[in-house]
Amino acid sequence: MLYYLGLSFFPENKLTQKKHEKAETKRMLSLFCEKPIEELKISNKAGGRPFLPESDIDFSIAHSGGAGAVSFVKGDNLRTGCDIELIKHREGAMNITEDYFSAAEKKYIFYSGKFDETRFFEIWTLKECFLKLRGLSVFYMLSVPSFISCDDSNETMFNFGASVSSPLSFRLYQLSDSKGVRYMLATVIEGIQQQPEIVWFSQISLDCMMKAEINATPNPVQEALLKN
Repeated sequence: MLYYLGLSFFPENKLTQKKHEKAETKRMLSLFCEKPIEELKISNKAGGRPFLPESDIDFSIAHSGGAGAVSFVKGDNLRTGCDIELIKHREGAMNITEDYFSAAEKKYIFYSGKFDETRFFEIWTLKECFLKLRGLSVFYMLSVPSFISCDDSNETMFNFGASVSSPLSFRLYQLSDSKGVRYMLATVIEGIQQQPEIVWFSQISLDCMMKAEINATPNPVQEALLKN
């Protein structure tokens, strides 16, 4: 089993950014696959999720504000998803929080009595990477389980708020440079609990700090009831 998180960072250029981001993430995927770009036969499932036919490889691509990410896994019955977001003021972020996030997530984001944009992007990227794992669009955001729970003392903590039939392993990272540019990055693998090996593909790399590790495992009691 191979599980990689490929990253690349390049100076933001609004005129060529989207074209460059797409080309760079495809380049990273081709290097992981050890195949030339032109030989990659990428197809899309009904919901638009990309995949490589007749292959035990699964992948997910994300890019934002000059950074690109590719989560890549090779192994039977394994899937992955990732999302990356430039941390900046986002119009409507408070409304998104109120309309689509759980009560515990709202408490976490408004922990100081005011809206915390960094914490908003933590939850947003985790939810996005789960949607991409499932091949769903942001229109399904309301159905994504909560990533925050409250303990008996009413303290908030990272946790996946739903039962699962197969192990899920999330990792949340913050990327930053010396100029104060920051990104939030989330990746997930389904089928095994594992941390990805991070590989940089650009000459410029960012400081990478893991902010959360969230694991969800099937409930043996629930599995036994389902079998019966």
